[in-house]
Amino acid sequence: MGESGAQRSMTVSVKDVLAGDVRAAARLMRDLDDEIPAAHRTLARLYRHTGRAYILGITGAPGAGKSTLVDCLIEHLRKQGKTVGIVAVDPTSPFTGGAILGDRIRMQKHASDEGVFIRSLATRGHLGGLSKSTIDIVNVMDAMGKEVILIETVGVGQDEVEIVKVAHTNVVVVVPGLGDDIQAIKAGILEIADIFVVNKYDREGADKTRRELETMVSMNEYQEGDWVPPVLATVAQDGTGIPELAERIEQHRQFVYRGENLSLYRTGKARVELLEILKKKLIEKAVEDLARNNLLDPILDDIARKRKDPYSIVEKVVDHSFAFHLLESRAARKGKKK
Repeated sequence: MGESGAQRSMTVSVKDVLAGDVRAAARLMRDLDDEIPAAHRTLARLYRHTGRAYILGITGAPGAGKSTLVDCLIEHLRKQGKTVGIVAVDPTSPFTGGAILGDRIRMQKHASDEGVFIRSLATRGHLGGLSKSTIDIVNVMDAMGKEVILIETVGVGQDEVEIVKVAHTNVVVVVPGLGDDIQAIKAGILEIADIFVVNKYDREGADKTRRELETMVSMNEYQEGDWVPPVLATVAQDGTGIPELAERIEQHRQFVYRGENLSLYRTGKARVELLEILKKKLIEKAVEDLARNNLLDPILDDIARKRKDPYSIVEKVVDHSFAFHLLESRAARKGKKK
């Protein structure tokens, strides 16, 4: 008989994860992604050991060359002697529920490097470009001692702005040929950028794309001392522009790590972590309460038949007025029997 997920998590030693044990960390990450309760208890014990890693987000439209860019950055960081964690968020396979793009294959040359840990996550229908367990996985990598953690998100357009809540520095990657699309999406994904990268700069129209981005940046209002996003050019395929990108990333890291800025970032991340966990737990509890009181199916039936609207139902659920609805449902059933 195989070992259950709960049993697997119980064998994960906090001490092993803190020592950087890859197998222990990988096992814990797998159980967190599978929502095994014991894994969350382990992570709770690890949490006070987090907050040391520098988190870098790489985001942008599909086909922008994010993975190749990440590959270049990994190589650059390893030459500096830094240990690296990579969280690659992939679209979900409709058949298996697993990640389908295979970042482990794309980054194969780093697979045997003990200083690099690569984890692919499936979004599993979670909007915002991040998997629902992304923050948990980042915290495990942080606790196990990875100095820099790169999050490469699935390219889902404007919904991808969730990454700004997690990373210290956000790099938005675009490619030549967007044209008027830049204006169309500037209220969404482009506004999260700390650094813009026009990748595949050897393509036609690259200069035009860069100028449009620079114009957009210049039109924003910045206070004295604010970080103004630079617009950089790269050809990740041959490494062109990577040293300058790495230098700008380091400059932004220094900017974020100033006392007041770092305090604001930590408070913001703490808020995201708390609200994400709270939101998930409250939803689970509300659904469980409805099901336990045999209210869920009648409510769904009422909504489907347009006898009730979901907005009013949700207000009752939030107000914990289950008893009222139960009495209401019972009264309705009695009326039908008469």
